[in-house]
Formats: sequence, C-alpha cells, structure tokens
Amino acid sequence: MRIVTVETGKKDLDGEPEALLLAIDKLDLEADLVALGYRFRWSVELFFRWFKCILGRRHLLAESQNGLTIQIYMGMIVSLLISLWAGKKATKRTYEMFCFYFSGWATEEELLAHLEKLKQEKKNPGSKPLNSG
Repeated sequence: MRIVTVETGKKDLDGEPEALLLAIDKLDLEADLVALGYRFRWSVELFFRWFKCILGRRHLLAESQNGLTIQIYMGMIVSLLISLWAGKKATKRTYEMFCFYFSGWATEEELLAHLEKLKQEKKNPGSKPLNSG
C-alpha cells in the first residue's frame, strides 16, 4: 500500500494548491499515472451525477448493454436539445418543465414562458428575476 498525492488544480482559502491523498495498492504505477487515472475516473463520476440529477434518471431502465447505451445516448440528446432550445445549459428545472409539458401538466405557454425567462437570464446574467421576492 502506498499514498499518492494528487493536485486538484484548485486553491484553498489561503491560496495554497489543494491536493488529495489516495491510498493505492498498485506499487508498479507511477504517481502521475495514478493521478491521471483518478482524473479520468472523476470525469466519469461527474457525468453520471449529471445524468442522474439533471436528467432525472435515478434508475436506469434497461439492463442489457444495448438498452443502457440507448438510454445514455437519449439522455445526452435530450440535454443537447434542451440547451439548443433554451439557449443555455440544461438545468433540472428546465428538464422538469419539459417533462411537465409532455405529461400534460404544463401548457405550451408555460413552457415557452420558462424558456423565454432563461433567454432573458442569459442576456442579463447579473439581473434578478422580477418574481424572486
């Protein structure tokens, strides 16, 4: 067992570089390779967090490799379409609004009003919505 230090690329409050300590049992790998593997693994973890949170997929619907592949591709396509339609990165609220619309719980006017609000927020990033309270 050995400990490898991996810098995150961020700085703490004191301006010092943040680092993670990883305990590994691969004694034949160089520290740089361990750090690179961890970064790749972390990217995969972030993707699945995005997939579950933003797209509302708590559980995968299929168990076969083809079914999982189709579900992941569909989720990414939906996210890209929402981004194109809304004019900014998809959020959980935008995804929910689309789900409400397709379920019949929201009208087309409500969906379009939500998208228009997103476009206004993109044009004026520092402004607060009028109904924020």
